[in-house]
Amino acid sequence: MIDYFLQHLWLLWLIMSFLCLIIELSSGDFYFVCFSFGALLSIISAALGHPFWLQVLVWAAASVLCILLVRPPIVRKLHAGATERKSNADALIGKQGTVIEAIQADGSGYVKIDGDEWRSVSAQKTDIPVGTTVKVLSRDSIILTVIPMNQTI
Repeated sequence: MIDYFLQHLWLLWLIMSFLCLIIELSSGDFYFVCFSFGALLSIISAALGHPFWLQVLVWAAASVLCILLVRPPIVRKLHAGATERKSNADALIGKQGTVIEAIQADGSGYVKIDGDEWRSVSAQKTDIPVGTTVKVLSRDSIILTVIPMNQTI
């Protein structure tokens, strides 16, 4: 089997290219696509009968060049217009939810947003009954500050 791969190094590079693409699907950073591209160029080098050390050199050089020259414009294009991407709990600010446990003026209650339950307090220090649609104004750790949708602050 090893003799077969040594005689058909292009197949080894093809397998490596597919493995890099599979890894890329789980990472999404566009690094492994560059390694896959380098492996594809090494297939050409193997088909031309170059020695293995030269194929590895082609793979490494093509991968580095792809990371330095191709990846940055692609990443900029994909993230254009997204100067600040909110994630996790910060993405809740501005969203709407439904009160599932009454929020007391001097205490807290619970709001359901996108299927998750969050401890919440009233921005206006007023009672908010169950079933009220609220908007998230801010958060402090894991406690959201909300206001009923029909009110303004």
